[in-house]
Amino acid sequence: MATASVTFKSREDHRKQLELEEARKAGLAPAELDEDGKEINPHIPQYMSSAPWYLNAERPSLKHQRKWKSDPNYTKSWYDRGAKIYQADKYRKGACENCGAMTHTTKSCMDRPRKLGAKWTNKHIAPDEKIETFELDYDGKRDRWNGYDAATYARVIERYEARDEARRKYLKEQQLKKLEEKNNNQEDDVEVSEEEDDEDSLKVDEAKVDESKQMDFAKVEKRVRTTGGGSTGTVRNLRIREDTAKYLLNLDVNSSHYDPKTRSMREDPLPDSDPNEKFYEGDNQYRVSGQALEFKQLNIHAWEAFEKGQDIHMQAAPSQAELLYKNYKVIKEKLKSRTKDTIMEKYGNAASEEEIPRELLLGQSEREVEYDRAGRIIKGQEMSLPRSKYEEDVYINNHTTVWGSWWKDHQWGYKCCKQMIRNSYCTGSAGIEAAEAATDLMKANMARKEAAEEKPEHAEEKRLATWGTEIPDDLVLDEKLLAVALKKEDERKRAEKDERKRKYNVKWDDEVTVEDMEAYRMKKVHHDDPMKDFLH
Repeated sequence: MATASVTFKSREDHRKQLELEEARKAGLAPAELDEDGKEINPHIPQYMSSAPWYLNAERPSLKHQRKWKSDPNYTKSWYDRGAKIYQADKYRKGACENCGAMTHTTKSCMDRPRKLGAKWTNKHIAPDEKIETFELDYDGKRDRWNGYDAATYARVIERYEARDEARRKYLKEQQLKKLEEKNNNQEDDVEVSEEEDDEDSLKVDEAKVDESKQMDFAKVEKRVRTTGGGSTGTVRNLRIREDTAKYLLNLDVNSSHYDPKTRSMREDPLPDSDPNEKFYEGDNQYRVSGQALEFKQLNIHAWEAFEKGQDIHMQAAPSQAELLYKNYKVIKEKLKSRTKDTIMEKYGNAASEEEIPRELLLGQSEREVEYDRAGRIIKGQEMSLPRSKYEEDVYINNHTTVWGSWWKDHQWGYKCCKQMIRNSYCTGSAGIEAAEAATDLMKANMARKEAAEEKPEHAEEKRLATWGTEIPDDLVLDEKLLAVALKKEDERKRAEKDERKRKYNVKWDDEVTVEDMEAYRMKKVHHDDPMKDFLH
């Protein structure tokens, strides 16, 4: 439930407020005034909804239920374009040095830079501009038609009407001249029928004049944007008036957005329809076709060339950028054709219409091959050795053989000096003899060392059975020790079943004998054995 925005300090204030309301209803007290200063009739509902039941039932007390009124600080006025406020006769201190106006500085002056500014000549002082500051609300800041004067369109209508009137007057004069020439050439005894024919031709000419007035319905005087400023040119509107407007092609709210001021619809309004039946596919299609695509490629070339160090800028020097781009395309085509000619010169062109040489066509060559009576090749087709991409028969560091020509003890080396180090210099037969002598000396030292050392006596190790090992075939078990091991295994299993009998200090024997292992295997329960329930 909504609560009232009026608060009372005490019950007495509440009582007084209710008495005042009753007096106003009875006409005994002055009426309450609204925000505009008008009298409020308590018997007429003034607002959208009623107030809470416990207070002021004739009018709402919440702010959002009252009649909305905009902030008085906001305004809808706009700048007075081109308005001047004061015209000075001489230069004033602190004014613009170029034109002499006080409302801006020399740096922000929009007039043509003078050879000698107003500060020095004290002539042609420009008037001060009218500077205004407005506090606009949210909608006022974003209103694209703000400041537009509809009365200015009357000048456009006047200009078109004056042009049509001048055209109509000119055509009428031309028509009258033709009629005068015809009348001068006619003879005195002209029949009435001929006069009627002239009147018919005059009517035809008038009809032609009416058609000519409508011939320029698609001619639009438009300001063409160029780099050097603006020039007025004639732009033809190629859309036929019988065609459906692009904003009527798809009335779905979620379809392509249409901007009414610029008359642009960037996306395709009918993306799912047949492209052969569409005459409009959105404004974005013009950005990837025709000269727009060439201009985009020109921009990309300018960016890439600037990154690589060339002094090129599309906005600063557009003619230079376009000339460099044309030269780049010409050089690129030359390189392509040169590469193509080189490849065709080396490998030939199979797609050309030139005749294939006879020796290639019939498989003839200068190589002589001899055959026997059975058709076997006797001479002329020797096995060609495969060539490697690595250099062959190249020896380094005075070696007479290549690396990898000798192998010993899983190592590669040189056969000429039997060295295992690849970057070593060749020592020849002297190196081989030294290496063999070093090997013999090392073997003699090893044999002498083995003979000097005394062989230790090998103590008989007690063979213990390990967990998980298989039972050897030659295993001999002691029956008495086996019986003792079986009893120990039974006691261990009983202790596992009853944990309460386990002592605090338990001593474990890590040495497992063969009999203990056999007792464990005999008492072990195999869960996969189907006869496990019958074992005792």
